[in-house]
Amino acid sequence: MKIRLNVDGQTVTATLYDNPAAADFVSLLPLSLTLNDYARIERIAYLPRKLIEGRVESTVPVKEGDLAYYAPWGNLAVFVEDGTGNYTGDLIRLGAVETGLPALQRPGPLQVRIERMPD
Repeated sequence: MKIRLNVDGQTVTATLYDNPAAADFVSLLPLSLTLNDYARIERIAYLPRKLIEGRVESTVPVKEGDLAYYAPWGNLAVFVEDGTGNYTGDLIRLGAVETGLPALQRPGPLQVRIERMPD
C-alpha cells in the first residue's frame, strides 16, 4: 500500500509493509501531525493512539527512509539518516520512503498530512 505525506507543501511517497502495525496505521489516515527532530537521525510524532503490533521483526539496523513505530512511546518515526545504534524489538518497521526524502531531512518541526494513495 502506498501513502503520500504532504510536508509543508512538498510531496513524499512511501510504501507500507504488510504487517499488523502498518495496517492499523492506515486505519488512522488521513492524519495531520507535527514531526519533531529526535536524535538527529529521526523525525517523530505521537499518534492519536497506540497501534496493534502483531508479530513482526525488530528493525536492527534502521536505514535512511525507514518508517517505523516505536511501541513504548506510541510514536511514528521517520529515519532521515542510517541508524548506528542497536534498536530493540520495540521498534516496528512500517514501510519505507520512495520519493521526496529531502523534504523530511530539513530541521523540524515539520507539519505533515499523511493520506492513503489510490490503488
